[in-house]
Amino acid sequence: MHSEQPSRAAGGLRTGVLGTFDSVVMAVAGCAPAYTVVAMVPALIAAVGSAAPAVLLLCALPTVGIALAFRHLGRLDVNCGATYSWVARTLHPVLGFLSGWAVIVATTVFMISSTEPAGAATLSLVSENLARNEGIATAVGLGWFLLVAALVALGARIGARARSVAVGLQLALLLVVAVAALARGGHADALSLTWPDFGHLDNPHGFTAGALIAGALFWGWDVTANLSEETRRGRGGSGLGGLIGLLVTAATYLLMTVGATMVLGPRAGAQGGDFLRAFGDAALPGVGGDLLVLAVLLSTVATLETTLLQATRTLFAMGRDRTVPSFLGRLHAGRQTPVVSTLVVACLAVLVLGLIAFVGRGFGILALALVSIGLLICFYYALAGLAVVVAFRSVVFRSLGNLLFLGLWPLAGAAFNIWLFAVSVPVLDATELSIGLGALALGLVPVTVARLRGGSSYFRPRPLNPKDADALDAHLAEAAPFVPAAERRDGILSDF
Repeated sequence: MHSEQPSRAAGGLRTGVLGTFDSVVMAVAGCAPAYTVVAMVPALIAAVGSAAPAVLLLCALPTVGIALAFRHLGRLDVNCGATYSWVARTLHPVLGFLSGWAVIVATTVFMISSTEPAGAATLSLVSENLARNEGIATAVGLGWFLLVAALVALGARIGARARSVAVGLQLALLLVVAVAALARGGHADALSLTWPDFGHLDNPHGFTAGALIAGALFWGWDVTANLSEETRRGRGGSGLGGLIGLLVTAATYLLMTVGATMVLGPRAGAQGGDFLRAFGDAALPGVGGDLLVLAVLLSTVATLETTLLQATRTLFAMGRDRTVPSFLGRLHAGRQTPVVSTLVVACLAVLVLGLIAFVGRGFGILALALVSIGLLICFYYALAGLAVVVAFRSVVFRSLGNLLFLGLWPLAGAAFNIWLFAVSVPVLDATELSIGLGALALGLVPVTVARLRGGSSYFRPRPLNPKDADALDAHLAEAAPFVPAAERRDGILSDF
């Protein structure tokens, strides 16, 4: 008799602990809509002015192409390493390892940089003066991070209800402020949705600058791919969840950007650190700022969890394949979670935060590192877009749908990220380039050592075959009947 209860695969992660709905929640949490809006929308408006909504729309399309690539590659290979495994099996093992390495570096840097904002958002609910104290804010944020790390070590399912409530409340708060801003208007004449005519931009480099920012906005939804082994119907559910989560987040970004442009006008891009309060109070005087502060707190804490999950699952996959020390691929005997890799990533983050606190913030190294991770994101997104075309090359021309969803759209997403990578290099300074490209090059050391040592099947991968996925889909469709929510142990309808 079929059961939906979680199971333990031999030597693998605990399966069936997440559903498609959980994947959508994870994808939205990974994008961190409230935190990202506050951190990047002012910069986007400053770069492109009233064309910000149009730039968001244009940049969302190729990102959807990458989400399609993740969904279809996930059908062929359910692996918590995601691009680490897919790129290796379609393009080259070294490229696959570097893709996974880029994920680990990018997520770890983002976690470290998000710790202080989490603390500042918490303190701002009590006192703005306390929120401005970097030391206290970092300490509070570190407390949040350690709590999240403990939850991640216990398992992906722990706190699922709380996570769903937090993400839902975050989106509701953003929606309330955005709708209020749209209703209030005030600068509607300054809004431009002209697309794709960007002739009204203030300078010829405006779109490039805006695209670089927008590209960073649409990141984090792919955590669902790293949780595919722990997702019921992970061959389809995790990819679908990531795609839906991306679309929900894109719609949220668009509403917030349009709302900010309408109530603040040209001032929206000049608010800087005051954007949160300025936008909230302009939309809903008296309470709007507090609502956005609460949304940012929920967003930042949630994204700490998803980025930690993404980093630890990728590192676990590497340890399991012995491309890094094998102890990183060990699981907790009872919970079947990668507790060793979680502990390593958490300790690294705490160590870096300690060093930053010791040497002071004068060097701004954390801000530079955060900018440089855009290169790493473009790198592994582009490889995923190319990998799906190579993996499905035998069937891509069999129908118009295959050509669009397995070929042209993912290829456009890959081309967009390659272009972003290329135009980023000239505008980043030497420090930012050395952090981004240097961290990527550092990944050549462990992969070279693993290859020379031999003994890992990772370097002898079995090519992905679309026929295998079709056969398994047919088998699973017969073997997995629908189970109503009332019959589930947790009572939650976790699949669509």
